[in-house]
Amino acid sequence: MAGRGEGQPAQLPLVLPLETALGRDDFLIGDSNRVAITLIDRWPDWPADVVLLAGPVGAGKSHLVAIWRERANATVITGADLGATDPVALVAGGALAIEDTDNGPIDETALFHCLNAARAAGASVLITCRQWPQSWGLTLPDLASRLRAAAPVEVGEPDDELLKHVLVKLFADRQLSVEPSVIDYLAVRMERSLAAAATLVDALDREALANRRGVTRPMAGTVLQRLWQGGAHGSEAPDEAPGSA
Repeated sequence: MAGRGEGQPAQLPLVLPLETALGRDDFLIGDSNRVAITLIDRWPDWPADVVLLAGPVGAGKSHLVAIWRERANATVITGADLGATDPVALVAGGALAIEDTDNGPIDETALFHCLNAARAAGASVLITCRQWPQSWGLTLPDLASRLRAAAPVEVGEPDDELLKHVLVKLFADRQLSVEPSVIDYLAVRMERSLAAAATLVDALDREALANRRGVTRPMAGTVLQRLWQGGAHGSEAPDEAPGSA
């Protein structure tokens, strides 16, 4: 694709809505998430009625919840909403996911009542969190005991190979063909999270559209530098000038 002529202003990108694909077939598997997706796929054959899914921001926990929601017809709420709904109603469908449980103050009484209601109804509960419950500072002993009996599963930061596959897929979703060397360059320099991959691909898509050209390694360096300087989704500054080959 031809580049812009000298002095020609960059094209204003036309931003079109892009729906995030969160189906089972869209989930890319690597060592960091293999155990977690295997457990989701095993439902309702779970080792416990309550499963704790822990991992850092951007590791894919929400995608796993979306897959389980479809599989189990689960109700999904956030930890902040626990006290606003009748726990019996929450578990009436037989499956409940509580996302971001430790992202803010925890309503321990509401969570405990919810787990009690799930036990009485024979319902399954999937709880996502960043840290394990022993780090939550719980003051309700019965709740702490109930959570210790839950089945723990961890999803970690994606490795290089998984990041590369994710980048390829995200670019393909936007109908962008990117050279493998550019994918390799990005994967070892970007923040190691799926959320960062989405942010990076979006920024590169906009840059490519504005400059009327495909995604190149120099462009990748420029965008990485910009994101890094802005404090968003860049683990380290690129090790070469943005305009280098």
